[in-house]
Amino acid sequence: MSLLPVLPTEPAAASLRFLPMRDGALMIELADLAETLALFDGLQAANLPGIIEIIPAARTLLLRFDPSLLRASDIEREACARAGQGRKSHAGVLVEISVLYDGEDLAEVADLIGISPEEVIHRHTQAEYTVAFTGFAPGFAYLSAGDAGLNVPRRTSPRTLVPAGAVGLAGEFSGIYPKASPGGWQLIGRTPLAMFDLAREPAALLTPGARVKFRDMAKEPGASFVVPAAARERVRSVQELRQATLEVLSTGLPVLVQDLGRPGLAGQGISQSGAADRGSLKAANRLVGNRPDAPALELAPTEFRFKALKRAVIALTGAAERIEIVPENGAKRVFEANRPVALERGDVVRISAPQRGMRSYLALRGGLDVPLVLGSAASDTLAQLGPEPVVAGVRLCAGPLPREAVADAPYLPATVLPAAGEVVALEVVLGPRTDWFTDAALADFLGQDWEVTALASRVGLRLAGPELTRATGGELPSEGTLRGAIQVPANGQPVLFLADHPLTGGYPVIANVVSHHLDLAGQIPPGARIRFAAARTFKDIKPCSGAPT
Repeated sequence: MSLLPVLPTEPAAASLRFLPMRDGALMIELADLAETLALFDGLQAANLPGIIEIIPAARTLLLRFDPSLLRASDIEREACARAGQGRKSHAGVLVEISVLYDGEDLAEVADLIGISPEEVIHRHTQAEYTVAFTGFAPGFAYLSAGDAGLNVPRRTSPRTLVPAGAVGLAGEFSGIYPKASPGGWQLIGRTPLAMFDLAREPAALLTPGARVKFRDMAKEPGASFVVPAAARERVRSVQELRQATLEVLSTGLPVLVQDLGRPGLAGQGISQSGAADRGSLKAANRLVGNRPDAPALELAPTEFRFKALKRAVIALTGAAERIEIVPENGAKRVFEANRPVALERGDVVRISAPQRGMRSYLALRGGLDVPLVLGSAASDTLAQLGPEPVVAGVRLCAGPLPREAVADAPYLPATVLPAAGEVVALEVVLGPRTDWFTDAALADFLGQDWEVTALASRVGLRLAGPELTRATGGELPSEGTLRGAIQVPANGQPVLFLADHPLTGGYPVIANVVSHHLDLAGQIPPGARIRFAAARTFKDIKPCSGAPT
């Protein structure tokens, strides 16, 4: 029996469709960008309690919410009441962007449309664009102008590196790359303006609702293409660190500072990031008496050594199993993980590479005193935000010691972490794009073990197994993604997104890992195998009656 839905045939369903994600998340699909942005305005105006963020995209809205404060049915009812009302008539701030139109794809874009390169430039500068939504990278805005007449497909083969400031076209959108990155947009020019600057408030130059006018630098007397030096985060000097608590002696791989991330910054194209195993981070902080979101170290699966420069209390959770301490004078001591451990000045601490799992968490009483970036100490490896990786020679300071909290008693983790060669069961909620795949592909997805390849990082796990074939052809317009989303690129091999996943994606998501297995997903090592189990059959939620056609 097929797990795929029988799609509604009522005209209303073509305009408003609710797609399952998992608890605390819901996707709403609409007919086009105009309807999507109109409902985005309406839901923002509703100010529903419990909404964490709304991520608009070309034809969808992804809502993240607190299930203890808000039910999905409440969101559905509110969306049905507001669908088809049109956008609120308000003019966003106007941003003018000077462009040098010398892009590598300018002539090809002109040929695709059947006009001259000069006419491409004319149309691009005469149209007024609106920032429809953000995604792909911090500061990357999807700019829409319905009357521009510049609708072209993405490149068939993406470039491995597009320079920062490159101005491109893809589908109905124009966009500007905020930093050097791979990309498949058709490049028509470049701008010296910084799209994303941490020294600016907000850091993103273009946010949803803003209006954009492009200006041709060739027609501006005296204009020159000068890229300003990027603002750098303030780095503490050695003198400022003389009161440091720990000094890193060696680490096989760079260690990252993590907390619980940056929720609510979707408007600037920034995903939450944070610890890959949030439960272990919270547990480590609880053991030393910190608040749950205090910055701590996320250790790579290699040996890590450091020295205590003063008295301290630490705790180790996650993959590592024990802590070895060699005092300045005395015999080596060994402590099991998952308990608070007191250090004396001069103690050298060694944490061995774990035999199971991937990531360990080292909390210091008082938390790590590191600079915050956009309100968080999380290291986002995809967006390149947050503190620099911790390597040998780095000294770390403790924050203010908590006055009221006390160190917790030892605890036993609820889950045995997986090892290479073992099979891990992950429960998933099918959707939102399960119906893009054939029945046979869905049977393979749920009926086979998927090998975790060596291409594994905090962004995601690339899986190897039978090719998942699509039932729906064509290109999926970009839409929001979640931590735990299982996206299937054109090669049919799934990618399981982890903490540093992109905010939006252009490949269909066949399923999402349930909330209570997200931390486990962040601990699966290469060489392990994953067996997915569906929590329920895929069925889109019945559209509201009377929705606009």
